[in-house]
Amino acid sequence: MRRYIEVPIQLLDIEGEGFHIMVRGMIHGKEASFLIDTGASRSVFDPKTITAFIEDIQFEKEEGLSAGVGSSDLESATFVIDRLGIGALEITDYEGVALNLENIHEMYGKLGLPHIDGIIGGDLLRRHKAVINYRSRKLRLTP
Repeated sequence: MRRYIEVPIQLLDIEGEGFHIMVRGMIHGKEASFLIDTGASRSVFDPKTITAFIEDIQFEKEEGLSAGVGSSDLESATFVIDRLGIGALEITDYEGVALNLENIHEMYGKLGLPHIDGIIGGDLLRRHKAVINYRSRKLRLTP
């Protein structure tokens, strides 16, 4: 019996200058696309995008400001995702961070890249002992 789950990853070419890693998953049973960002401390979701997955979402404003995602001093809020899936990994009652990702959506649109529904960051990657295998294009996660 395997002690881990392997999830296919897609490498998104960023104009020949590098790439981003995308993985498919689910939010509340609906298909979603996530970026994998090993440099992000927390997993984040755009507040406008997440409302397509969660009805009657309750945001709780966080004290202070967040930095990152191409700019600094961003206001953020937290909310609960009852069911978050990455491949066969199911995470329940996950406290996500809502952060405006408009700059990423805009850049992806200009580059003709797929829409993303969230960014999986270091909190989930560390908790599930993530290993990224670029050769096989798989993300390994431990439940």
